[in-house]
Amino acid sequence: MQDVPDLIQTLNRSGRRLSKSHQMIARFISQHYDRAAGMTAAHLSECVHVSESTVIRFASAMGYDSYTQLQQALLELASHHLTGYQRMELSRDMEGDQVLETVLRSDMNNIQATLNRIDRNVYQDVVSRILHAHSIYVMGLRSAAPLAQFMGFYLNYIFDRVHLVSSLSADVYEEIAKLRSEDVLIGISFPRYSNRTMDAMVFAKRCGAQVIAITDGPLSPLCTVADATLTARTDMASFVDSLAAPLSLINALLVSLGLERKEAVSAHLRQLESVWDTYHVYVGDEHHG
Repeated sequence: MQDVPDLIQTLNRSGRRLSKSHQMIARFISQHYDRAAGMTAAHLSECVHVSESTVIRFASAMGYDSYTQLQQALLELASHHLTGYQRMELSRDMEGDQVLETVLRSDMNNIQATLNRIDRNVYQDVVSRILHAHSIYVMGLRSAAPLAQFMGFYLNYIFDRVHLVSSLSADVYEEIAKLRSEDVLIGISFPRYSNRTMDAMVFAKRCGAQVIAITDGPLSPLCTVADATLTARTDMASFVDSLAAPLSLINALLVSLGLERKEAVSAHLRQLESVWDTYHVYVGDEHHG
C-alpha cells in the first residue's frame, strides 16, 4: 500500500499509465479527496460516471488490496486538513438509522487498528519514562482536553507530582515554566492539531524535559518534537472527533503504571476510601457512616 503523503502526487501523475476511466477517477479524487474519503465505491462511481467495478479495479491498480483500503488512506490524508464543515460533509450520505451502528463500528475498528499497529517496545518505553519522571505534566487542548483531564485525574492516584496544563490558563507557559530535565510533558493532540500544544512541547524540549506525544500517526507534527510517540487511530464518522481509541490507549497506560506502583496505589486508595466514606462523596456512602 502506498504511503499517504504520496497518494495525491501519485494520483496526479497516474494518467500516463491508467485507462481513460481510471484517469477520470484519479482526477476526481485528486481534486476532491475530502469528498471522496466519505464515498462508497458505488457513490464514487456515480459521481465519475463509471461502473462500480471500475472503481474497485482502480483501487487495485493504485496498489491497494481493496477499495476500503484506498478509502482509509484518503480518510487519513483528509483528517489532517479538513475543516469542521468538510468533516460534516463526510457524513451527509449516512442515513439516520445507520448512525448508531456506523459510529460504534467505526470506534471498534479504530481500537482494533490501534492495537494492531502499536509498537510494544515504544509503549513500554513510555511507561518507563513516566515511572522515572520527577514531575509529570499532561497537556491536551480543545477536543483533546477531556483526554488530558481523564489521564491527569488517574495519574494523581499513582503519582504525587502531576500537573494538568489547563486550557483555561491565560498563559500555558506559566504552568510549565518549572519544567526540568527530570520531568516529562505528555502532549495529546489529534487533527486538527493544536498550535499551543505543539509550542508547549517545543518549550519543554528546550528546558531539557522529556516529551511524550499521544497522537494519531507518523504524519502528526507532534512526532517531530517528541522523544517517544504513541499513536491511536481517530478516523471520524462526522465532524465529531473519534476519541475511543486514544481513551482506550490512555486507559491501558494508566493500568500499566498502576500495576508498577500497585502497593503505593493500594495504600493511597484505602486512605481515600476512608475520606470518601466520611464525607459521603459517592451515592450510598451515607448508609455506611
